[in-house]
Amino acid sequence: MPQHDDTTPNQTMTAAPLRSVLFMPASNPRAMAKARTLPCDAIALDLEDAVAPEAKVDAREQLIGAVRDGGFGHRRLIARINAPGTPWHDDDLAALAHAPIDAVLVPKIDAAADIAALSAAMDAAGYPAPVALWVMIETPRAVLAIERIAAMAGTTRLRGLMLGLNDLAKDTGMVQAAGRAAFLPVLVQVLLAARSHGLIVLDGVCNAIDDADRLHAECTQARDLGYDGKTLIHPAQIDVANAVFTPDPAALAQARAVVAAFADPANAGKGAIRVDGRMTELLHRDMAAKLIAMADAIAARDLGAL
Repeated sequence: MPQHDDTTPNQTMTAAPLRSVLFMPASNPRAMAKARTLPCDAIALDLEDAVAPEAKVDAREQLIGAVRDGGFGHRRLIARINAPGTPWHDDDLAALAHAPIDAVLVPKIDAAADIAALSAAMDAAGYPAPVALWVMIETPRAVLAIERIAAMAGTTRLRGLMLGLNDLAKDTGMVQAAGRAAFLPVLVQVLLAARSHGLIVLDGVCNAIDDADRLHAECTQARDLGYDGKTLIHPAQIDVANAVFTPDPAALAQARAVVAAFADPANAGKGAIRVDGRMTELLHRDMAAKLIAMADAIAARDLGAL
């Protein structure tokens, strides 16, 4: 079984990088095979939007077979099942209970009660304790209930939130223009709820597959807002997401300087010191330590992939 420990409630950063989470249709064996060679941090094997109704049962079996065959290396394995209330949901949830995955991703949830029901269903189906519940935030009701949804992390398997801006645009009429100004309130609200309850939080997909500049802008916006990474729909988007969400060398050097300064015996017991001409407090040390930990995790992963 996978050994990843995503997060625990009140933990504010992921234990391992999730810069790039690539959706792959579980109905396409060639795509799943290719996923084993791609430099993304996670694969979201999809039984929902990417799979036609007549192919869903076969796709479920192909997904289970692929993850049991292994070979995905460091990549976290996420299975997006069909939404509650669809003809396939219950069978998806039951069938994946003993598959070697890291998380089940559930779309179209609306309320905290949905989280409680899904987590209880996973327990009843016999999912191992480390397998997490992630949910899509893609309906108006979910956005309005986001704090109550995120708070379920304290009592359920909930460990991750993933934005679904395409469905939210469809249901609201909000326009996904460059810059995503209409969605900024949603991006901030979901981020704050996730961080308040120690959850992974991932940005929605960029539909413009051939527009690297727009993808870069969306990744930068999400990174600067505090998101852990970006969900992707094409392998060509992986390098941009990885680059943007990898700590900048200059920022990393500054972080190491801050941590070293507070570790200096001459600064023992001080709550604020001067580092490179800047007033620096303990909270800056803590932020720096998190940045260093992420950079070290990425470097270790890259070394292991050689």
